[in-house]
Amino acid sequence: MHRKIILAAATAAVLTITGCANTGMSDTQRRTATGAGVGALAGAAIGAATGGKAGVGALAGAAVGGLGTYIWSNNMEKQKREMEAATQGTGVQVTQTHDNQLKLDIPSDISFDTGRYDIKGNFAPILDRFAEGLRNNPNTQLRIVGHTDSTGTDAINNPLSLHRAESTRNYLTARGVNGSRIQVEGRGSMQPIATNDTADGRGRNRRVEIFVGEPPAQQR
Repeated sequence: MHRKIILAAATAAVLTITGCANTGMSDTQRRTATGAGVGALAGAAIGAATGGKAGVGALAGAAVGGLGTYIWSNNMEKQKREMEAATQGTGVQVTQTHDNQLKLDIPSDISFDTGRYDIKGNFAPILDRFAEGLRNNPNTQLRIVGHTDSTGTDAINNPLSLHRAESTRNYLTARGVNGSRIQVEGRGSMQPIATNDTADGRGRNRRVEIFVGEPPAQQR
């Protein structure tokens, strides 16, 4: 019986994922539908493997996969569009992640000079616009992550990356964003996105990433 339920869930997942190719669906709709299908398959498999009710597991998995960690509301879409307009041509990347967070990837030539953590002049207007959107959507949570290149030691890079995240947070709080909404992290040189063997690659690795997520109402 368990095998039949798992097969049914797997079929539903495949049909759901295949249906996501429908060009009439938005990116967010496709992500939600795909998550629901994969969640159903995972829930059924786990339920059967543990001797539980696979059908219930499939439904729970579909719910989790569909909801994800965050929701993508009209306010989130509005803020994404505002930030795309505000950062056009600056090199800042504005994206929607697969778990429905708004992500700003800010390279060093915009954010901070080498070895420093004070906000650069051309970073300030971007943060001003960003803070306005955050004030208009107070249900969101923020995570700011600072990074460095591999030049220097961890003893230098780790605190420097954290200081960059903290400087970004402090700038936002000075413009009315509640500091309790913001988490900061420093990753040093541990998560490069490019080679550290070239000046261009090191410049891409020296960056700040800002994640904004709106949790479902029951998680607030």
